[in-house]
Amino acid sequence: AWGNIQPEIEVRISPDVSGEIVELPIVEGDRVTKGQLLARIKPDFYQAQLDQAEASVLQAKANEAQRRADLLNAELERNRQQALYESGAISEAAFQSADTRFETMKASYEASQYSVRIAEARLKEAREQLSKTTIYAPMDGTISILAVELGERVVGTTQMTGTEMMRVAKLNQMEMVVNVNENDVVNVAVGDTAAMEIDAYPTRIFNGIVTEIANSARVTGSGSQEQITNFPVKIRILDPHNVSFDESGVDDVVMDNELPVASWEMPNFRPGMSGTVDIFTHTVDDATTVPIQAVTVRDFMQLDVEHGGIADSLRTPG
Repeated sequence: AWGNIQPEIEVRISPDVSGEIVELPIVEGDRVTKGQLLARIKPDFYQAQLDQAEASVLQAKANEAQRRADLLNAELERNRQQALYESGAISEAAFQSADTRFETMKASYEASQYSVRIAEARLKEAREQLSKTTIYAPMDGTISILAVELGERVVGTTQMTGTEMMRVAKLNQMEMVVNVNENDVVNVAVGDTAAMEIDAYPTRIFNGIVTEIANSARVTGSGSQEQITNFPVKIRILDPHNVSFDESGVDDVVMDNELPVASWEMPNFRPGMSGTVDIFTHTVDDATTVPIQAVTVRDFMQLDVEHGGIADSLRTPG
């Protein structure tokens, strides 16, 4: 089967918010660590939203305090009117009016409490949006793709797909994804070993193992005579690869005006490299083998006619 190399783990990074990129301290190929700053989006708009949300919370709390004071006054008035009503000094209608005002102020105070909670929730959302203007590395790895430049505007993923800014991958854990025909995929199982030939290293064979087999087919040329049905199969590269250079030795090399290059023993695989794979689905031990040139096909009946009885002697043991 044939296919292409890709990282086993590769994270696509898209912004959650839209805006202009004002800081981009990395380039493609840089090694990053988890939590490292990757990009910053202009925060002015989201900072303004945060300021408005903070002001809304203060206003809601002030309104809550006012409603609480009104409730206390209404409660005092209700208690006073109740005492007068019980002593017969005022009518029942006057007491009911004070009692209704108290219930109204109580409902208004509860509504003001809910308003505070709403304002605080919006403040939390505004802070979250502001924090999303700064993008950090989700894991240790290498910037395998950088699709944006400083000053570009990106679209957030809040309501749409968003702009894919970059990818962070673990390049020391590579695999090859090959297309296996539907007639052959039934013979392949997870754990099968494989021999891999990479076009970039034509004189070497690399060891691999099947780690995943697709459940659904990938059909090309559907409905035509050229329809092909394949199943993607992932094969992990077992040989060591893509080991970074020792930083302590880089300065000496640069001083000699020479750039470090990967040694022949340690291959440097890059995403997208192509190659072929032989997957070993069945192994027979202690089998007798002969060169293919020594294998031929004989028609015993034809030999019997030409040589007279030789076929019978070939069929008889000894």
